[in-house]
Amino acid sequence: MDRRQLLRLAATFGVGAGALQLMGCGDSTPSSPSPSSGGGGTGSTCSRIPQETEGPYPADGSNGPTVLSLTGVVRSDIRSSFAGLSGVADGAPLTLELTIVSSSTCAPLAGRAVYLWHCDALGRYSLYSSGATNQNYLRGVQEADANGKVTFTTIYPGCYAGRWPHIHFEVYPSLASATNVANKVATSQIALPKSASDQVYAQTGYGNSAASAAQITLASDGVFSDGATLELATVTGAVATGLTATLTVAI
Repeated sequence: MDRRQLLRLAATFGVGAGALQLMGCGDSTPSSPSPSSGGGGTGSTCSRIPQETEGPYPADGSNGPTVLSLTGVVRSDIRSSFAGLSGVADGAPLTLELTIVSSSTCAPLAGRAVYLWHCDALGRYSLYSSGATNQNYLRGVQEADANGKVTFTTIYPGCYAGRWPHIHFEVYPSLASATNVANKVATSQIALPKSASDQVYAQTGYGNSAASAAQITLASDGVFSDGATLELATVTGAVATGLTATLTVAI
């Protein structure tokens, strides 16, 4: 029953204004909804991205070699090796855009630094895997701009046995602090959607990726099995013209 109908009822039966207010017809305006989790504006709250293992191949100094202190590691295009090493990782072109925001306010965190790495099309990690120990490609650091965004030009990673297609990253308070793993404030992984992976792995050059991907699900992956909603990137574009993966990362 709306306000007009209640007023008509009051006139008929002599119900007073006080009673109308008790019946829910006061003049106060409806309360505004509380900010939604994961909202984009200051004053909202964003769910913090889960902390995940850095895995066995970080090259951040915590498990063998480090690239963090090498000249040339701060770069957008991470497809080639650097600092005296040569070689370029082949694969389907991928532009990766991460937006780093505050988990308490959703405000962009300008000036944070992101160290990002992943395997090549054959599932190998540079500096660690057989056939790629003399390479340091697919590793790089970027500083977030005024909008909290970092952009990497890379390739779509392959899929190897036992893991869902993914990308690793660490977040540091600043570019200057990103030379020492002890300074990191977040470690997580990015899951890539099945539809995009299936398209990429149908291309030549991806070895056993299609077969490996067919044997794994997000639910059975050791990292993403407890929920990957906050880590699943959105991928747009086409393999022929280039794919773009985007994700907002709250820390």
